[in-house]
Amino acid sequence: MPDPLFRLACAPTVLDSAPGDWVATMLEEGELALLADDGGMDAVTALAHALDLVVVPVLRAEQTPEQQEATVIAYAEAKPLVWIAPSFSENATQWAHKRGPMTLLIEAGGPLAADERKRVERFAVILGRQAE
Repeated sequence: MPDPLFRLACAPTVLDSAPGDWVATMLEEGELALLADDGGMDAVTALAHALDLVVVPVLRAEQTPEQQEATVIAYAEAKPLVWIAPSFSENATQWAHKRGPMTLLIEAGGPLAADERKRVERFAVILGRQAE
């Protein structure tokens, strides 16, 4: 993929139960970076196998939630971002509202529900239309 329309940051468990074709479709337009969760590298590896990916970027782990949020914010750079996490601080929420590129924050500590997957799909469609 030459230039992704958006970046997706989440833990592997978020995508575990998503239909395989859904994740593949999102990755046609977006770039994935995983945040290690309690499953560690085993969960990252399992997801990589499920998606038939040889390489999966992993964002570095940080000591505090604030530092972890700062790392995701740095990863976002100037790209639109879909960020899925169990919760967001007020600082992260304000950052998302104030930044120029579109940002979608979804609170989910486990597998992404069908209605949340639809939100991500709409986000990607809007970005695709803007890129045309």
